[in-house]
Amino acid sequence: MKELTVDAVLENIPSVTAFIDGQLEALDCSMKAQMQIDVAIDELFSNIARYAYPDGPGKATVGIEFDEENRMCSVVFSDEGIPFDPLAQQAPDTSLPLMDRPVGGLGIFLVKKTMDAVEYRHENGRNILTIRKRI
Repeated sequence: MKELTVDAVLENIPSVTAFIDGQLEALDCSMKAQMQIDVAIDELFSNIARYAYPDGPGKATVGIEFDEENRMCSVVFSDEGIPFDPLAQQAPDTSLPLMDRPVGGLGIFLVKKTMDAVEYRHENGRNILTIRKRI
């Protein structure tokens, strides 16, 4: 797995995205799949930056691996912040008018809809969220 560790701050989203995009381009990833992964990176890394470390910035690691046989790309986000399983949150009611919806939850909902798999675990003091996309 190729990894990048950076401060978990919003300003590092472009660096994380560029790192993953470089790997995806080398794998001849379609533009549609790359854009979907980029949206997921923006959502997931921004959640880490905003919520994982309430007492000040910490580190986050983003890794990528590729299963050539199945053309499946896995992007793994890990941090040592507050344990939080975004997949355990209730899905937003998208049938409600926009003004009647509570704030939050739509980004994770979108990630779950556009990825082939999304998995969370808390292990050895780390939040580990993996997204998988067939490219």
